[in-house]
Amino acid sequence: FFEHFAYIADAIHKQGLWNDEDGFYYDVLRFDDGRTEPMRVRSMVGLLPLCAAGTVGEATLENLTDFANRFRWFLTNKPQYQGVIGATHVRDGHEGRLLSIVDPERLVIVLATMLDENEFLSPYGLRSMSKHHKSHPFTVHLDGVDFTVDYEPAESATNLFGGNSNWRGPVWLPLNYVIIEGLRRYARFLGDDLLVEHPTGSGDLRTLTEIADDLCWRLIRIFLDETSDDRKGHGRRGTRPVFGAAALFQDDPDWHDLVPFYEYFHGDNGRGLGAGHQTGWTALVADLIIQMRQPETGGRWRDR
Repeated sequence: FFEHFAYIADAIHKQGLWNDEDGFYYDVLRFDDGRTEPMRVRSMVGLLPLCAAGTVGEATLENLTDFANRFRWFLTNKPQYQGVIGATHVRDGHEGRLLSIVDPERLVIVLATMLDENEFLSPYGLRSMSKHHKSHPFTVHLDGVDFTVDYEPAESATNLFGGNSNWRGPVWLPLNYVIIEGLRRYARFLGDDLLVEHPTGSGDLRTLTEIADDLCWRLIRIFLDETSDDRKGHGRRGTRPVFGAAALFQDDPDWHDLVPFYEYFHGDNGRGLGAGHQTGWTALVADLIIQMRQPETGGRWRDR
């Protein structure tokens, strides 16, 4: 599996899925005549390579001697894969290795797009499609037909795919979850040595751990009762973004604290969309809350 990962990670770049001009990963159309054309749609598809990352510490290599020998043989005899399995970094005197599709240099480039509030970053997590496509739809012309993709933060404007637009704008909690996990693995490798502007253009530099924590909070906010204080200083009930404009749930105390687990959420305002009982994955918010309550632990390289 380790070798297969190296082959696939290397092939992604050799097959042109990374676009140097845009600094993003795209699908690529390959035509019968050998021509290729990148599908320059900035979607969650281009962020998923961030999830394929892991670290290998000294303790792992010491305990798994057979794997360690094969690992070192592979690095020595197939140096062309150094870019995806050869990165090393020392933290607190301990060396760790990064196995990743996206190397640290490309990571910074991708994050500049991902953490842009005019692209993927919303107040309630990461959109599945960049907001850039709201004013700049992507169109491809194939066999005399134009196919267009634009930003749709809620339900689809057409009945195609049953009117479901999950991949074209809304916030999906499970995809946000795996990207947060990926960021934490990069943070385990790089520690506080890498600072990234968050949000993009703000001038505020954050560690990858801080960025992962902020994404957690944005998702948790979907369900929170955002209270405010009146002039007398007494707290009063606010609104839950998940309920949107549903007055019964926002205003009626018998309903206000009954929080459903929607399938996905509006890309701009966090309103719940799709199935209202999607505990199969939206309940992952409980684990995000647990992550935020646990103290940060640093130090020696840890593998999981």
